[in-house]
Amino acid sequence: MSPPNPEDDPVHKGLHDLGRQIEEAEGATPGAEAAGEVPSPGPADRGEPPTPPAASAADAGAGAGADDDLPWPSPPPAETAPRTRGADTPQSGGEAVAAAAALGPEADPADNPVERGLHELGRQIDEAERGGGRGGAANGGNGGSGRGGGGPAHAAPKKKRSTRRKVTYVLGSIFLVLVLIAGAAAGYAWYLNDQIHRISLHNLSDSPSKGADAGTENILMIGSTSRCALKVQNPQFGLCSQGVTGVNSDVVMILHLNPANNSLSILSIPRDLFVPNARSDGANKIDAALYQGPDQLIAAIEEDFGIPIQHFVELNFDSFMNVVNALGGIHMYFPEPIFDSYSGLNIQTTGCIGLNGTSALEVVRARHLQYKPPGVTTTDPYYWPSENESDLARIRRDHEFLRVLASAVKAKGIGNPLTDQSLVSGVVGDLTVDSGFSLSDMVSLVLTYHGVDVNSAPQLTMPVQVDQFGSYTYKGGSYGNIEFPSDPQDHAAVDQFLGLKASEDTYSGGALPAPSSVTVAVMNGSGTSNQASDTAASLKALGFNIGTVGDTTPVGREAETVVYYSSKTHANLAAAQAVANSMSGAVIMAMDPTQVQSGSQVTVVTGTQFSVNPPPAAVTPTSAAGSTGAASSSTTTTSSSSSSNSQLFQPPTTTVEPLAAWDPRSCTAKGGEGP
Repeated sequence: MSPPNPEDDPVHKGLHDLGRQIEEAEGATPGAEAAGEVPSPGPADRGEPPTPPAASAADAGAGAGADDDLPWPSPPPAETAPRTRGADTPQSGGEAVAAAAALGPEADPADNPVERGLHELGRQIDEAERGGGRGGAANGGNGGSGRGGGGPAHAAPKKKRSTRRKVTYVLGSIFLVLVLIAGAAAGYAWYLNDQIHRISLHNLSDSPSKGADAGTENILMIGSTSRCALKVQNPQFGLCSQGVTGVNSDVVMILHLNPANNSLSILSIPRDLFVPNARSDGANKIDAALYQGPDQLIAAIEEDFGIPIQHFVELNFDSFMNVVNALGGIHMYFPEPIFDSYSGLNIQTTGCIGLNGTSALEVVRARHLQYKPPGVTTTDPYYWPSENESDLARIRRDHEFLRVLASAVKAKGIGNPLTDQSLVSGVVGDLTVDSGFSLSDMVSLVLTYHGVDVNSAPQLTMPVQVDQFGSYTYKGGSYGNIEFPSDPQDHAAVDQFLGLKASEDTYSGGALPAPSSVTVAVMNGSGTSNQASDTAASLKALGFNIGTVGDTTPVGREAETVVYYSSKTHANLAAAQAVANSMSGAVIMAMDPTQVQSGSQVTVVTGTQFSVNPPPAAVTPTSAAGSTGAASSSTTTTSSSSSSNSQLFQPPTTTVEPLAAWDPRSCTAKGGEGP
């Protein structure tokens, strides 16, 4: 569909006015650069790549491309020569936006023509959407709510994972894509609004209206592994025609936006984390939820982690590569040669190396990485050492890639909003969002968060316990290698991500209920002798009321401790959080009314690796003689796993893991190793 006639489109008229205001603003301050208020653009500001040291023929190796001075693992995208600007040359609209953003929060938006123009644009888009209804429900789908067949989606592992399990890419860049779409392509509002694919989702939550997290939003960002959705089939990813039809979300990131302090944070959930509500019919790995559609993945995150989701965004492989190529490629520093036979990554040189869309995708997909440390002389990468962290190592590299990508966007800047379509045209056709995420919402994100430094934003990973026993058996089904949750580390990570205190409800922002107001049933789910009665006694010592105490059928040799609640109301979620926060180990929440015992608000089904936290220490009152007694803890029984089970999992991972010696990272302006 072609864009409407600009003469009849109020959005286009508004943008022409915005361009005129930008030019007038520039003309009013002709001496700004001379006075040092707006520095002249250097190579980074003009979007030029840093110039790395020349690579010798001996160093080029298999990873070198045609450019001897800048080795590319694969052919670089075509780039236009950078534009230069003299003192009398007007800034483009994007450069004016960047200059306005550089003024900092002290600048009054009312005095900024760019801000005024974008606000006016947002108002016009709202009016246009209400009047025409384009790109809204008419484009919505069924929410991807189709249900899959029974049985575990994750079969017992083979020597090598199947092709459908190996593809992924960084998702944090989606936020940058949204900003660029709204800022760089505002002039095509009607057209873009029609091109973005919208789906109707039913499990999204409203933004909190009170408490510490009032007005905040959480955007679930995923990348579909569907090869069948790609416009051009690529054998490197696996072909739909050859049966590679799996749909999983191997990387799950949530973006938290807080308008109160203009801050953002990112939380990654490891794909192999085993959760109770992954599927509508029960437990599985978190990445398997997408097989039943985005609504099911949203439900799993909200019900099992207590994180409300307000918006959903999905990209595919094509979109990711187009974003990188539209930026003219990016550069990363490789301290050691690295190789991944699954993703196609093969960097035989070290130093600052240019990456186009294809090679960047190879970097962020890599989770079977091999590296060549000092002392290894063989050039055959199949004999190099292998890292052992798989998906967790990939997450830390993806977080680093996001920082590099953010810097590239900042250096490249945004072109004229009326003419710069290279980035937008490569993204909108493959962008899927929830039907409530309008283009005016995206413009609002630009206005609110354009000054945020993504490099300094917290990028966290949910701590997990990685299994050491091989394939996990749950209710007779084999699920391959899995990860269990880890409290209190998970609880602390979610609170840090949402900016809450430990005693606050993640849904309402209010205080969690007092233990005396919550009745808890306890069922022995492991078969360990007296486990239910011991756990009930420990919870009672913390002040909880105890309901039914009994037994239930164990799910397997290893089991998570699950805190069940009956419905996703604030009261029930808060009660479940209060109980879950009182326990440590492999503990997780889940919504399932069939598991909640009559007369109880929450039911705990015990597992094989957990403990109940002891009550706070009590201080003995001062004696009549004036001496002070020593602090003492109330005696309580704790329920925990046996020593045999404690050896089945690795210690909990951390929320922030530093880069390994071989991990790629940022380049300095001169092509050296960045921070």
